[in-house]
Amino acid sequence: MEEITFKPIGTIKTPFKDLEGMPIQPVGACGIKGTIELKKEYEGGLKDLEGFSHLILIYHLHRANGYDLKVKPFLDNEKRGIFATRAPKRPNPIGISVVCLDKVEGNILQISHVDILDGTPLLDIKPYVPHLDKNEDDEICIGWFEDKHHEAKDKRSDRRFCD
Repeated sequence: MEEITFKPIGTIKTPFKDLEGMPIQPVGACGIKGTIELKKEYEGGLKDLEGFSHLILIYHLHRANGYDLKVKPFLDNEKRGIFATRAPKRPNPIGISVVCLDKVEGNILQISHVDILDGTPLLDIKPYVPHLDKNEDDEICIGWFEDKHHEAKDKRSDRRFCD
């Protein structure tokens, strides 16, 4: 299989200098502010973005080293398959978060509800459109998260995925 290469389009700036103690999902990051410093060459791509309240950020989990196919996620004591979790130690260390867009000023985006490590390389931005991201006719099943998702708001990261 051929290798795929991505170039960061910018950097995500947040108050989280260390992985330990960070919120594990945006639901636990209510009100936490951050910024995106988009590379100037991509600033033209921000046209019309201010009309959206939420963004999907796709980023490189730059502090994740290696991967495990079975991990003990933050919300459980049982080992789960990596693809049934949101754990950072993945074959391709790609993260996603839905954040609020507060303001666009040139190539700087002010965002909130940020659960991302400071200095994280940003790969892409997509507008969050609930009408497109979920078919209203679909029944949602969330597997082992069913009895755990309510704990995510108060759960903080520890060092379990650090080398």
